[in-house]
This record gives sequence, C-alpha cells and structure tokens, in this order.
Amino acid sequence: MKRHTHDAKKITTALLLAAGTGSRLFPLTQNEPKCLTMVNGTSILERLISNLRKHGFKRLVVVTGYLENRIREELGTSRGKLKIEYVHSPKYKTTNNIYSLWMARKYLSEPFVLFESDLVFDESLLEGMLYPDRIALDNFGSWMNGTSVTLTDTGSVNAFISGNAESPSEETYKTVNIYSLSRASWNAVSQRLDTVISAGKVNDYYETVFSDLVDEGSLSFQKVSFKNKPWYEIDTIEDLRVAEKLFPSIRPVLADKPVNLLPQPRLPDVGFTGEAIRSLKYGA
Repeated sequence: MKRHTHDAKKITTALLLAAGTGSRLFPLTQNEPKCLTMVNGTSILERLISNLRKHGFKRLVVVTGYLENRIREELGTSRGKLKIEYVHSPKYKTTNNIYSLWMARKYLSEPFVLFESDLVFDESLLEGMLYPDRIALDNFGSWMNGTSVTLTDTGSVNAFISGNAESPSEETYKTVNIYSLSRASWNAVSQRLDTVISAGKVNDYYETVFSDLVDEGSLSFQKVSFKNKPWYEIDTIEDLRVAEKLFPSIRPVLADKPVNLLPQPRLPDVGFTGEAIRSLKYGA
C-alpha cells in the first residue's frame, strides 16, 4: 500500500462535524444541537473543547447546520489560544456527513484531526491521534454496529467494512470516528469528495470515500487502540444513560467562560438492553 510521508509536527487543527439534527436524541435535541447534550452537567462540545485545549490545539473548524446559532453562542470565536471558525452546511436536513466533510474542503490545508459531534472520550486518548494518518479503533463487540475495519500485520487499515456487510472471516475493529489526516491524505480525500458530491451522492457516509481510497492504495491509516478505554458514542437516550455512568462531572479546567452546569432536562424512561449493560466496559 502506498504510504504518505507523515508531517513531523503534532497536529494543532481540529475539524468537528456538527450539522446533524440528532433526531434519535429527541426531545433533548428539540431546542439544542446534539453536541450541546449534557453528560453529567457538561456538554459533549464542552468536553471536546477542554480536551483540545489541554493538548495544545490552536484551531477548530466547526461544520454547522441544525441550530447553528446555539453552537456559535456557546463557543464564540476563540477559547484562549484556540481559534474557532464556522462553516455552515445549508443542506443539513437532506445530506449526510459526507456532505459536511466536503463543505470543509476549502477551509483546511494543514493536517487535522476529524471528530464527530456525538463522541465523549477520556482526554488521555487524544495523545495517540496527534500525528497524521491515524485511526481510532476498538475491538468489535457483539453489541456494536456501524463501520469496522480489518488490519494488516503492521496495524494499518487493510479494508473498511460497512455496517450492512457480512462479517469477514478475519478479526474486525470498530471505528471510533476519530481520524487524523496529513496534507497529502486530505488532498486525495478532497478530490474524491468533489467527484462523489458532483455525482449526487450526498447521503453517503464519508467512510465510503476512505474505503475506496484505501482499496486503491492512495490512503493509509495506522491503528490507535482505544481498547478497554473510556469512550462512548451518544446517538440515543439509552446511549446517554450509559455515557453518564462512564463519564463523571468535570471541573471547568482552562475555561475562559463558566462551563454550563445547568441540569439536563429529565431523561425519558428508557431501560437498558443487555447489550448496553455489557458496553459499560468502555466499549470493549
């Protein structure tokens, strides 16, 4: 597989995709975007900002859509040395995350870490993602769903497996949806995004582009293991209940403004499934 020469310096730019409506978290997302969902008194977004600042990030680009004004109100244009910029996706109601990523193509020319707006994770996990062309992975548990990958003997991604595909014979790893990209990788991804969006495929996931480029040998990701470590993807009320067992309240470290510690609206009564209980083992 073709390998790009990695940029030597640590990454200091982040891209956050936060355009979606978060419909599966309704009614919590009726008046707030998903990233402002509270996890034990601190929003998903505030937890990410805290993590980025602790690791020396200098720039954050946020792709907004649903209730974008609320995100702007919460973040402003900077947090300390972290400068914040916005890209609005006007078609957020009718497109998927591939379109959000495409919207950012003209705003990024440096290496960056890609995040989605429904993830909470321990700050220590970000250390391994600070160099380009890496992918956060966990062992694939029976209760998990979504995209997975297979790996080569050296720990690089061999192939992406869609959530609807049959399970391959080799071991698979669950994508955590945190990626880092070098300049060369982002150029390759951007060019392919142009082609895909021009063809009208605005409802795909961006992993389809990553998958094709990996298959062609023009994109490479190295594994960063999140196995047995605290991370969680919050898509539903049930997910939120599990996340609140994993992630306690945090102090507003390095904050220029008070962290919003208002109480979360009462969660609807949703019971845990057996899978959700087992997933309390930090997604492993």
